[in-house]
Amino acid sequence: MSGFTHFDAKGNAHMVDVGFKDETMRVATAKGSVLVAPETMRLIQDKGLKKGDVLAVAQLAGIMGAKKAPDLIPLCHPLALSSVSVELDCDPEKSAIGITATCKVNSRTGVEMEAMTAVAVAALTIYDMCKAVDRGMRLTDIRLTHKSGGKSGSYEAA
Repeated sequence: MSGFTHFDAKGNAHMVDVGFKDETMRVATAKGSVLVAPETMRLIQDKGLKKGDVLAVAQLAGIMGAKKAPDLIPLCHPLALSSVSVELDCDPEKSAIGITATCKVNSRTGVEMEAMTAVAVAALTIYDMCKAVDRGMRLTDIRLTHKSGGKSGSYEAA
């Protein structure tokens, strides 16, 4: 049906059978941003929010999010991740917190969903920790920026 792999011939959703695929090292990187008010940025950088160190908590939340991707996304395969890194970078000039997550696994299927889930959960955590002082925050541009491994090869975002 239209080349989508998660639908069978009748159009029903199903989990793709990856049992016949070769295990290869697979890597995926995703990015996103949280746009905040300038005062919120200062509070984050000064660790001045009542809930604690926003960046440290968001980093851990992103790592946990990657590990929970198959619990959140119905047709996502559970994977034994070999590595998850989540980096957060404050850009006071843009009032933006950049989030980059990279996931690695030696498996029969990729880790794109885990990387994007890590970014999304880190961004949601920033929002949750800062919402008392800034309800106008925006979570933006969550996207896959790199993928390697597997039969389909590599992908690099423009």
